[in-house]
Amino acid sequence: MTVVFLVRHGRSSANTSGVLAGWTPGVHLDDKGREQAEHAGKVLSGVRLTQIISSPLERTMETAERIMDAQRGISDIAVDARLGECHYGTWSGKKLAQLSKRPLWQTIQTHPSAVTFPGPDGESLIEMQSRAVSAIREWNTVLGKKARYAIVSHGDVIKSILADALGMHLDMFQRIVVDPGSISVIHYPEGAPIVERVNDSGNFDIISGGGQRKPVVGGGSGATKGR
Repeated sequence: MTVVFLVRHGRSSANTSGVLAGWTPGVHLDDKGREQAEHAGKVLSGVRLTQIISSPLERTMETAERIMDAQRGISDIAVDARLGECHYGTWSGKKLAQLSKRPLWQTIQTHPSAVTFPGPDGESLIEMQSRAVSAIREWNTVLGKKARYAIVSHGDVIKSILADALGMHLDMFQRIVVDPGSISVIHYPEGAPIVERVNDSGNFDIISGGGQRKPVVGGGSGATKGR
């Protein structure tokens, strides 16, 4: 069966500054993000990947390059815009602290399937999920049943893919946590998908009281401590 490794990009400058980056150009990994990307590469070095596919944004490409560096036999990264960040419209580039005061914020937490981000290029979360899941299905067909491949993408995108694989309504996707640099694993057999791992980073400080969780748009920057 096809196995997909979903990797969220490492921590970025936007994550640490509390900004909803979206498709804003020039958002790169910070020092911690580069460490997280290299760690993901080491973890996946034990898997012979068929392909690495990335969102076209800088922070995902930088993460994908570090995964590729740890692989043998892969010399290029496939880029798929369908795996790019949600188009947040006029919310892009804004501080999360400011956005959290807007009425739409609460809808994002409780009823995300009803959300379309404001502005002419604003996208709905349903549209984001549809394009991302379509990309996964197409790559599964192109790469074949024996493929083991990595997708490098963004928090909300990966959460929406996991929700689909789990048979969850999109309105429940905020219950899923996907931290920077984490790896989630989905098997795609002939029947229903099988989710093997979610948000795996080898760091369990959050469970022992090392940080706090709350749902945010954009996926957040990870646990408040221990990351």
